[in-house]
Amino acid sequence: MSQGDKVLPNTVGQIPSDSADYRFERVVEYAPTAMILISGEGRMEMVNAQTETIFGYDRSELLGQTIDILVPARFREGHPTLRSSYAKNPNARPMGPGRDLYALRKDGSEFPVEIGLNPIGTGDRQLILAAISDISERKYREEQIARSLKEKETLLSEVHHRVKNNLQIIHSLLDMQTASIRDPQARDALIDSCNRVRSMAQIHQSLYQSENIAKVNFANFCDALISSLLAAYNIDLDRVRVKSDLAEVELAMDQAVPCGLITNELMTNALKHGFRDGHSGEIRISTRMRDDHNVELDICDNGLGVSDGFSIENSSGLGLQLIELLVDQIGGKLTIKTSPETCFHIAFTLKE
Repeated sequence: MSQGDKVLPNTVGQIPSDSADYRFERVVEYAPTAMILISGEGRMEMVNAQTETIFGYDRSELLGQTIDILVPARFREGHPTLRSSYAKNPNARPMGPGRDLYALRKDGSEFPVEIGLNPIGTGDRQLILAAISDISERKYREEQIARSLKEKETLLSEVHHRVKNNLQIIHSLLDMQTASIRDPQARDALIDSCNRVRSMAQIHQSLYQSENIAKVNFANFCDALISSLLAAYNIDLDRVRVKSDLAEVELAMDQAVPCGLITNELMTNALKHGFRDGHSGEIRISTRMRDDHNVELDICDNGLGVSDGFSIENSSGLGLQLIELLVDQIGGKLTIKTSPETCFHIAFTLKE
């Protein structure tokens, strides 16, 4: 042997250097993870250098001992049962998939690990080679990331709450202003603006209350919007009925606000113009998923209706012109039917 040759620690007795066993032991010895060869009785028959490093034992302290000394006391009682269960169906697989696993160092400290099990047959004996990785650093990084995400979610939730509060203040100021406006047309314009602001505030309120602060449950939003509009226009519910059939649709922020404003404009238009002069009838609002990505929104009423040949392009109303702009903003397509009832149909694709 030359002076530069490294002597491999002998872990299972003297093995000829040209044998397959020696080559196997050499691979195990210098593996980057702790490698432990365990007998059917649960005793350690071979350990490598990384095992000493990770667990803090000399290999002489481990060889011949049961693997249970490396198992935290709180898991030790059930460990023989798990080992026996594996022996009945030995195959290469991770230990405890989906569970947090912990090991015990010589100094009594616990640390998180990942363990891979591989059965090794030697004659009539069945051995298990366990590869053990210390994942403390990875767990720490995961906890740091989770903590950071939680802080960002809390901050974003607070932002939605403050935006909602500011929008409600604007709504209140506009609402107070309407009391001093004598011109009916100007007053109606202010009331419409109030409702638009309130619609946006309700979007932020939905996001603030939702577990998923990135998306709005549009069904919940529509229910709240309908209630607020009926109250704002003092609608007699025996005269004008509102029926909703709302699928569970989750909208990202950049689609939720335009869709909220579209719904507000169409509901407002129906309440103000479709059922004036004591006319009675029904408004229907529905959402449905055509597939996993495509949504359809329908708002229909059997009120007084619109004139034949009606089109948004020829309309002078700000609300209807706003609808067309908002539909373009969400990348949707607007279809209008005027007979036998007035129906606005909007189809669009969900954004990721």
